Amino acid sequence: MYAIVATGGKQYRVQEGEKLRIEKLSAEAGDTVELDKVLLVGEGGDVKIGTPYLKGAKVTATVAANGRGDKVKVIKFHRRKHYRKQMGHRQSFTEIEITGISA
Repeated sequence: MYAIVATGGKQYRVQEGEKLRIEKLSAEAGDTVELDKVLLVGEGGDVKIGTPYLKGAKVTATVAANGRGDKVKVIKFHRRKHYRKQMGHRQSFTEIEITGISA
């Protein structure tokens, strides 16, 4: 069984037992979270599609870790103008493990 859920402005296809990095949630490691914005649930040929979300469907997951991703360098540069700006950015994430899908 698989599902498509929306969280953090993005959509993810998830299955039970899968680990996934999503946008940061306000939950500590070991906590259980419920993702209730389920767009689609499917198993083989049986597919249920929401408009936009399925009523009563939810995906449960446990938080494995919170962390920050790799540094992305941002460089702004204008030639011959004596202008150079260099910045870095590290995006925060929450790693979750999917424990159950209910439709």
